[in-house]
This record gives sequence, structure tokens and C-alpha cells, in this order.
Amino acid sequence: MPSEPLPLAIPDLSSFARALSHALQAHLATKPEPPSHVETLNLVARALGQRNHQSLRASLRTPAASRQTAEAPAALSDNARKTLTQFDAEGRLVRWPTKYTVQRLAMWILWTRFEAKRPYTEREVNAILKEANAFGDHVTLRRELINHRLLARKADCSEYRKLPARADDEVRALLHAWRQQR
Repeated sequence: MPSEPLPLAIPDLSSFARALSHALQAHLATKPEPPSHVETLNLVARALGQRNHQSLRASLRTPAASRQTAEAPAALSDNARKTLTQFDAEGRLVRWPTKYTVQRLAMWILWTRFEAKRPYTEREVNAILKEANAFGDHVTLRRELINHRLLARKADCSEYRKLPARADDEVRALLHAWRQQR
């Protein structure tokens, strides 16, 4: 199958490089070998705010005018704005939110730190969540990700998986704003 050239514009090179660097570090922390070419394409796509390489290709094939309207973020709700303030400049959750709706939205941001279709050990989940919070309670975060049905685990806690959850409009707007900040 011949390769198809894809025109690629990086709106903020600094945030792209930072996101790609974090993704590569996370990959190398779990696997000693460098990522394959497909994994690299997906890492680049995620650094650009897409789910994977296929969604990046699809978005680049869409005419620019329709892409702008399709990607225009919905106005953030008060809870979504409050959720964004719960994270520091390094993307760590600085405190456990008291309001349930803000907690729920914060879980979605933490959910993005996990790869789909990849099994995690409890130790790996703990390491990701320890890095993702500044208040030192990764256990609560792990439990809440499971309670919100964003992660699943085996009964003996030997394996965790990211669940393919369906985000509502508020969550999609929050995640879009989150990616823009990063």
C-alpha cells in the first residue's frame, strides 16, 4: 500500500515537543525498547491532540473550514473551568476536589494518561497516578477511576485496563481545553 503524504501543521511547537517527550518517557518507563513505527505515529498524533494516527489522518483529510467548526470547543461549564484550576502547570492534580462534579471531570483528565487496550499492573497504575497528583493519594485516585468506570480491574487486582468510556459534551469540551493547555 503506497504511503500518502499528510500535510501537518503544528500550532504550538513547544507544547507539541513537551507532550511528545512525556509520551516517550512514559513509553520507555514501561518498555525498554523504543516504540515501533506505529506506536511512534500514535504518539505524534496524541501530542497533536488526536486519539491516534487514524483520527489524525481523518482530521487532515477533512477540509479546513469544516474542521474548524467540528473542532470548535463548546463553552466550558463552571465545573469544567473549576476542574482545570485543580491542576498545576505540570498537569498534576494538586488537591482532591470537594465537589463531586469536579471530581468526576478530574477523573476524565487522569483517564487520558492511560493507553487503551493495554493491561497495567497495580504497580504501573500507582506509578502513573503518583506522577499525576501532587497531594500524595494515588489510592483514592485509583479507586475513583474504577468507581467512575474509567478503569476496570480483575477481582484479584492483578490487572487493570482503561475502559472505552463515552464522554458527554461537557467532558469533551474539558478534554479539548486540557489538550490546548498542554
